[in-house]
Amino acid sequence: MTLKQRLAARERIIGTFVKTPSPIVVEVLSLTALDCLCLDAEHAPFDRLAIDGCVMAARAAGKDVLVRVPVATSDHVLNALDCGATGIVAPHVRSAEEAAALVRMAHYGRGGRGYAGSSRAAEYTTRPMANHLASSAARTVVIAQIEDPEAVDAIDAIAATDGIDALFVGRVDLTVAYGAASQDDPVVVDAVERICAAGRRHNRPVGMFLARAADIPHWQGHGATLFLLGSDHGFMLAGANALAMAG
Repeated sequence: MTLKQRLAARERIIGTFVKTPSPIVVEVLSLTALDCLCLDAEHAPFDRLAIDGCVMAARAAGKDVLVRVPVATSDHVLNALDCGATGIVAPHVRSAEEAAALVRMAHYGRGGRGYAGSSRAAEYTTRPMANHLASSAARTVVIAQIEDPEAVDAIDAIAATDGIDALFVGRVDLTVAYGAASQDDPVVVDAVERICAAGRRHNRPVGMFLARAADIPHWQGHGATLFLLGSDHGFMLAGANALAMAG
């Protein structure tokens, strides 16, 4: 099954963020049992060439790779998908109009993604146009990140938008936006629950970043199925600290 199909089937999907723009890091993480990786081009120094190299490494290992773009604009979405990414995570989607625009950017068609048969996604001109168009429509994953109070207020309209493959909870940004002291503040928890409830009402998969993997069962109970946990930076820090403690 494709990642898009697994999301729609509500399979539990576990991935991690990649913060280091290195194909070698992606290559190493692709040797793990993680379901997918997400290149964090929003908060880490991924330029176009770095995204290209990291996506190439993931594809070579058969690992699904998402790109969290810096902003939800057509140039960033086009770049990630032309490089061959499985899909994109778009930050700060605040309305149904923005969600619909995101879907158009990510798919071919009138007013949508620009076509180039020379891209990695199109196998460098070796895939006929009709085949590439069909494959892209069937496989491309479009995830809207919900991390603003306005988005929570408009969550039913966003969740009802055709072509959005999942909602992704940006809990840290929600914490900051609500002026809360922690991610466990009742106002933040209520917002996450509202997003999950909208996902259930509109049959839209929900994902989230969790600081504590032990919280997965709780949020699975609310319908969440996609979890991006930790990052390569976190793995290095945890491993190095454990080594220091062992000594």
